[in-house]
Amino acid sequence: MTPDRDVQKLSEEQRCEESFRLLVDTYGGQLYRHIRRLVNSAHDAEDVLQNTLLKVWLHLPEFKGESKLYTWLYRIATNEALLFIAREKRRSTVSLDGDSLLAAVAQISSHTDFEGDEIQARLLAALGKLPDKQRLVFMLRYFDGLGYDDISLILSTSVGGLKANFHHAVKKIERLLTEHTI
Repeated sequence: MTPDRDVQKLSEEQRCEESFRLLVDTYGGQLYRHIRRLVNSAHDAEDVLQNTLLKVWLHLPEFKGESKLYTWLYRIATNEALLFIAREKRRSTVSLDGDSLLAAVAQISSHTDFEGDEIQARLLAALGKLPDKQRLVFMLRYFDGLGYDDISLILSTSVGGLKANFHHAVKKIERLLTEHTI
């Protein structure tokens, strides 16, 4: 049985601690990494993940299986991260868009736990210069390895539009990396 089926089966049979633990064990790491790429700090990512898992758990009985479970989870995680970013923008005068991603790259790169090399740091910096939609599509496709159909369901966007956003993102990143402007 697939992890999706295991989680659904457990949640249908009994809404218990075992079901929730299976959900967290199966998807928690993937969702955290996805959210962490969208928000500025590990602490914020943990908060958004907690909100995501709570929302998933509360609404799991409503999941109809019309899409893959992980697609539904990514959609909720993405929406929660975007809501968090919007709240932070309203609360703060500090921008949480591409400029803040550049600042976060500098902070991450200087952190003792950072194991990346120069090209990874430059890639993150290039991502900070992309428009929000292109950055999100690129991260879902490149880092999370999701297909266009799944991203389309997560972002409620046409596959053609996603392909165009991804193509433009790749071209901009290539240009930024070859120009050494970051």
